[in-house]
Amino acid sequence: MSNSSKSVHILIFTYPAQGHMLPLLDLTHQLALHGLALTILVTPKNLPTLNPLLSAHPSIKTLVLPLPHHPSLPAGVENVQEIGNSGNLAILNALGKLHDPITQWFKSHPNPPVALISDFFLGWTLHLADQLGIPRIAFYSSGAFYTSLINFLWQNVKTARSLPAVNFLNLPQSPCFAAEHLPSSFRVYIESSPQPDTEFLRDGFLANIRSWGSILNSFDGLEGEYLDHLRKEMGHGQVWGVGPLSLVGGDEAMGQVNPDQISGGGVLSWLDGCPDGSVLYVCFGSQKLLKRDQMEALASGLEGCGIRFVWIVKSVSAQQTADGYGVIPDGFEDRISERGMVVKGWAPQVSILSHQAIGGFLSHCGWNSLMEGVAAGIMILAWPMEADQFVNARLLVEDMGAAVRVCEGADSVPDSVELARTIAESMSGNTAQKVKAKELGDKAVEAVKVGGSSWKELEALVRELAQLGR
Repeated sequence: MSNSSKSVHILIFTYPAQGHMLPLLDLTHQLALHGLALTILVTPKNLPTLNPLLSAHPSIKTLVLPLPHHPSLPAGVENVQEIGNSGNLAILNALGKLHDPITQWFKSHPNPPVALISDFFLGWTLHLADQLGIPRIAFYSSGAFYTSLINFLWQNVKTARSLPAVNFLNLPQSPCFAAEHLPSSFRVYIESSPQPDTEFLRDGFLANIRSWGSILNSFDGLEGEYLDHLRKEMGHGQVWGVGPLSLVGGDEAMGQVNPDQISGGGVLSWLDGCPDGSVLYVCFGSQKLLKRDQMEALASGLEGCGIRFVWIVKSVSAQQTADGYGVIPDGFEDRISERGMVVKGWAPQVSILSHQAIGGFLSHCGWNSLMEGVAAGIMILAWPMEADQFVNARLLVEDMGAAVRVCEGADSVPDSVELARTIAESMSGNTAQKVKAKELGDKAVEAVKVGGSSWKELEALVRELAQLGR
């Protein structure tokens, strides 16, 4: 970049959930490589997640502010991973109380930011940016299909809340979703009586639509029609699809720090001993725990399918076990030791998915996981549960034909015999879904190369930001 961008100072405000933070840190890495001056706002317990990024870019500054109190948040909780999806409403409302401390920091800064890039769960920051006289850009760690759909829902709450299913006739391909498959953030609003916390949520999502610009961790080859729909809907071209950000970062993907040094070891060397495309990777993201009967059904399905697999299992506390959450069934690891590996705790997901032995990914379809699977050209076996996952599964299964649905619902228990059969059939041979997934992976790689669609979008974004500093 030219020197004109070097004094341009941007404030980055992350939302404290792994699926939100990691892609925004990857984007921040790219902005730093382009010579922008950057400050990242985080709360104290989330600071360690920034370590790889800060090591790579000592010039990046941090603004560390304590998380304000919220009556629904247990003391010491600062990340959704510590409390689960149900904690989102309390965390985003607590973060809203940082308005005044940020304003004070901004007014006392010798070179205050010329723009604010903040997560789409932080829509309230549009009001903050307006008061500071700078543009706010919404960063979407979710896809353009989801963004198009959620914008419609928030603009049509009264109509949508009373329907058993919602037809999105204005969206490409006119999708229809049952009420229980609508995004969790919207369902939280329509299923509760009006209260300050949920009204704050709705106001924030509506503010996203009015923001100066939007950045999405997606790419033209996957969601081109939805990116175009957003540009048309928002009435401007400041909608940038710059993903997959896990690919843009390459080997330097930011935030992929191992919080548990004794877990995840050995999995890559184990995969080295497996034939190409023979292994199913099983992981349900950083937040989701399976109930006991779900764990037993999944274990039985993996045991019965005859396919090699790596299963990432989160550790559960004694209290969570008492609450009905599951653990690996007794004797399971011994019985499958010849063709399966169970990893308890953290695992290097991007490295695993890009390993030539991996042939499929059984996933909850969180956008981050889905994008990492797509970027690696891996077929998804979809088990959507909550949040944006039903929307993402629809995109990959029905629209793109690069995934197979194996189960759906947060409380659903798959039939283990049927699950074993689906896994075996999906993983055997060169299925249509595998071929389509490989094509999507090739498109993802092309998108981030010099001259590709996402490369061009990132360059255009940096040019726009550099102009703001003039």
